Amino acid sequence: MHFEVVTLFPELVGLVGRYGVIGRALERGLLRLGTTDPRGFATDVHRTVDDRPYGGGPGMVMKVEPLRSAIRAARARLPEGSRTVFLSPQGRVFDQAVAREYQKLPGLLLVAGRYEGMDERLLRMEADEALTVGDYVLSGGELPAMLVVDAVARLVPGVLGDENSAVEDSFSDGLLDCPHYTRPELIEGLRVPAVLLSGDHEAIRRWRLKQSLGRTWTTRPELLAGREFSAEERRLLDEYIAERVTDGAD
Repeated sequence: MHFEVVTLFPELVGLVGRYGVIGRALERGLLRLGTTDPRGFATDVHRTVDDRPYGGGPGMVMKVEPLRSAIRAARARLPEGSRTVFLSPQGRVFDQAVAREYQKLPGLLLVAGRYEGMDERLLRMEADEALTVGDYVLSGGELPAMLVVDAVARLVPGVLGDENSAVEDSFSDGLLDCPHYTRPELIEGLRVPAVLLSGDHEAIRRWRLKQSLGRTWTTRPELLAGREFSAEERRLLDEYIAERVTDGAD
């Protein structure tokens, strides 16, 4: 899959491709990651990419011409069928379902804004959609772009060493992930749950599903709204809730 990011800080975005599974996937040719700096398309000696907002107010707004030229140059490097996404608080919320949607694309162009934002006409002229990573304020779109690249790239076949890793991640099936443990079995009085040491794969599967359901119910109950529970899921969640009541957790 081919990613392109339009950004005033290409060195920052490039960090996502220097480490871990994303870095290894780039080395193996499973992914491509390019950046384009709008300053390279500014026409004045100061390489100006922003100007004062019409109507007054604080801050500066990214200008149409250099940013549009950068977007079109980056888009020209992407395969047909790619999508242009502006990182913006006004966009739809990025989640695992959107990541899976993007993974099916041949390429993705992410546009990272700065200052007070971009001239609104750019969205109308160049964006396929806008995307936000959450209800909070950041200094620019670079970190959200890196987040999107990482989340989508993990789903590309071959990027993860174990293909089941992406399947079992939190949110892959709408639930939070279950707890994980490794050696030693006992540390500071805390033991690994006995079921994980039992070798009974079916019991381990049920325990992990129950923990995933329970964690989601406890900390992110909104994720369960509208979920069509299987008979097993309903039984395991009821067991989890009953156990918490018995233990005095609620």
